[in-house]
Amino acid sequence: MGNKQKTVVQRAKDTYSRTVFSRSDLVHRGLTGRLIAESVARGELQHVRRDRYALPSTHRDIVEAVRIGGRVSCLSLLALLGVFVFRCRELHVLVTPGSSRLRVARDGKVVLHWKALTSVRESLHAAPLIDAVAHSVLCQAPREALATLDSVLHHGLLTREDLVTMFPALPARFRPLLALVDPSAGSGSETFMRLLLRTMGVAYETQVYLEGVGYVDFVVDGWLIIECDSKEFHEGWEKQMQDRERDIAAARLGFVTVRPLAKDIFGDQASVRQALEQVIAALGPRFVDARRSQFSRNRRGAAVE
Repeated sequence: MGNKQKTVVQRAKDTYSRTVFSRSDLVHRGLTGRLIAESVARGELQHVRRDRYALPSTHRDIVEAVRIGGRVSCLSLLALLGVFVFRCRELHVLVTPGSSRLRVARDGKVVLHWKALTSVRESLHAAPLIDAVAHSVLCQAPREALATLDSVLHHGLLTREDLVTMFPALPARFRPLLALVDPSAGSGSETFMRLLLRTMGVAYETQVYLEGVGYVDFVVDGWLIIECDSKEFHEGWEKQMQDRERDIAAARLGFVTVRPLAKDIFGDQASVRQALEQVIAALGPRFVDARRSQFSRNRRGAAVE
């Protein structure tokens, strides 16, 4: 099964599986010094740094973090798991305070994290998940961090109670984010859209089930469906046909559907907001009038009966 076909939980299990060993680990497994050297020579093990060996299948970011002298963390680790991160251009590494002989390149593409929330060291190559999530809040803008938090909860990697435990260890300026976390967001673009709708002051619901349509990302003011489309989940003609069939089914129920592109939701929110405001201004009154007419007809019918 390819990495893209695996769930985030499965990818987390794979990432945290034992792929990096100390020399004592290998000796405990029955390897002698000569057998270890032969395994390295045959390519069955990578000698990453002093007292650290990795299986050949170990992801290159993990190998590099270990080579530096720490464990992969923050955005780098979460991206490996399939959690949403807005952008990850550097390798994020958790190192132990007081560590020496760190092999950090001078190209500036490594971010070192020195503080850990937990003292548990179950893995030689990956930071505890709660530490990685805490680091990700520090390394991103608030909207981006919230999208990551939504994703972590959406995929079931942590619970809200875990976040409640985590947030007191973060600077106070980040704590308002906790009240905004919503695990119903299935993608980062949905989080960004939700925050945009909040600033617009419109009434909205998330992940609404409509008979004959299925779940839709947002229903605004009871009539406007917003679907947050991205290349990952909406690429290919077959998927586009499914989307169009859903839009027609929704129209039969009296809904209008708009599909802002994820790239615009992330990169041009002003234009997305303007477009939504224009749609609501143009069509909203018609739906309000239609509801009033329906209500009036229902009352007249009830009076006749």
